[in-house]
Amino acid sequence: MIPFLVVLGILLILALFAISVFNRFVKNKNQVKDAWSNIDVALKRRYDLIPNLVETVKGYAAHEKDTFERVIQARNAAVSVPQGDINGQIKAENQFQQALRGLFALREDYPDLKANANFIDLQQKLNVIEEGLERSRRFYNSTVRENNTYGESFPGVVFAGMMPYQAFSYFEVDAAERENVKVDFS
Repeated sequence: MIPFLVVLGILLILALFAISVFNRFVKNKNQVKDAWSNIDVALKRRYDLIPNLVETVKGYAAHEKDTFERVIQARNAAVSVPQGDINGQIKAENQFQQALRGLFALREDYPDLKANANFIDLQQKLNVIEEGLERSRRFYNSTVRENNTYGESFPGVVFAGMMPYQAFSYFEVDAAERENVKVDFS
């Protein structure tokens, strides 16, 4: 009878441990998805603001049609990424960020644009959204780090194939954004 109770106790401990590991995988995955949803909300706000910004700039820089088209195409591509495709959204967002930088570069070429109240208001709103995005990206990356670390370290790695573990990609800056900014005072 005692050996049976010992075996039963060991099986119970293993079952509780497996349940604990399973719950940790689920918790980590849900934290990553929650963090991504915060980014998704901020991106939607940004995407909704961009057409107004483009229209304001168009009045000052009508011959910069290529820049406007790139921004709108990048925005539309980012908006059309299927819900839940985090890697696709990250890639589209990096391309959109590059196009947006081109739009803001125009303000240096058009001094009147810098003084336009509508442009300034839209730019301030976009800055608030960008700051929120930056915080959301950091939180997302920390939840991805926690999730991936648990899934790749012991005991998670032992159970990762048997349980609902999913490795997520970090929201990283693409190569073009890592380049040094060229400052020219001439």
